[in-house]
Amino acid sequence: MKKIVSLILLTFLAALIIPALSGGRTAAQSPTGPQGGAPPPKGAAPQNPATPPQQAPQAGVSIAVEVPVVTLDVVATTQHGDILTGLKKENFRITDEGVPQTITNFGPTDAPITMVMLLEFSSRGWGGFFAGYAKYWSAYLFPQLKPQDWVALETFDMKTRLEVDFTQNKSEVMDGINHLYFPGFSESNVFDALLETTDRLKDVKGKKSILLMASGVDTFSKHTLDQTMKKLRQSDVTIFCVGLGQVFQNAVDVNQFGGMGEIQRMNYLQAENQLKTFARETGGQAWFPQFEGEMPGVFQDVTAFLRHQYSISYTPTNGAKDGKFHKVKIELVKPDGSPLVVVDQKGKKQKYVVYAREGYDAQKTGTGD
Repeated sequence: MKKIVSLILLTFLAALIIPALSGGRTAAQSPTGPQGGAPPPKGAAPQNPATPPQQAPQAGVSIAVEVPVVTLDVVATTQHGDILTGLKKENFRITDEGVPQTITNFGPTDAPITMVMLLEFSSRGWGGFFAGYAKYWSAYLFPQLKPQDWVALETFDMKTRLEVDFTQNKSEVMDGINHLYFPGFSESNVFDALLETTDRLKDVKGKKSILLMASGVDTFSKHTLDQTMKKLRQSDVTIFCVGLGQVFQNAVDVNQFGGMGEIQRMNYLQAENQLKTFARETGGQAWFPQFEGEMPGVFQDVTAFLRHQYSISYTPTNGAKDGKFHKVKIELVKPDGSPLVVVDQKGKKQKYVVYAREGYDAQKTGTGD
């Protein structure tokens, strides 16, 4: 009898142990998410993207090859800044590294504005000159916004701080600005601030932009200008810059004996060029106002720019997976391919300017970057 009971127990234990050792799992025990449990909500990031669930190979499945698609937000204006509207797909010609491309998707972008106001709030310049001007001049933006637009507020000195997260409540952002007091550090890490803000925006949907109000002088960033530009070229964020260096230099010349030294002037000239580069290479614009009365017009230009963009997509003919920077050129043409002629109300020919990203860094095949 004891032998029979022992045999039954051994048979029972074997039934439990053998499937566990072989990794077997019944259908009822199969995980439904990356790490088991309930599936993640729609749009949520995988809990463990480094170890995706394994699937058995299936017969007859072809190998999928990733084909890059380049999407550009484009605005065209006259030489006087008047925005050109009513343009069609046939009015745009795109070359990628000099090679003509076929536009696959085209249309006006009518999504709400999604903008981060990034203000220099440091104690640089007479105990906070730039902080004061960034704070008070930024208020002129809000009359240009619509109820459906999204705005966030960030400040930076030696660190970047999120003051108000994205909201459609403009009063909340204005309160955040009004409660900025006593700038602390004298550092101005504009490179780090731009990269940190761009990184936060990478998963945000919509027409993303950064409105940077700063001197443009970088004093303590971990990143260099070259590193900053490389990462900005890889992003899809448009940067608008309002430089505060001109108004500061004017104030120094009026209030200090002898004015500003040549080395200081060169620093602000370099900073101005950096702000222009941030804007130009991301498809934005830069302004350098000297008087408060210019600010309503500046912010009117910013919002009009964003509301009149065309979204243009194409698949590069060369595959664009060489790991190099690709120069993109956009021209306005007639449907027959001849240059588009722009005239004013009096019939006088006008030069035009096309604002778009100057190019992109192509991901090299097999790098996984």
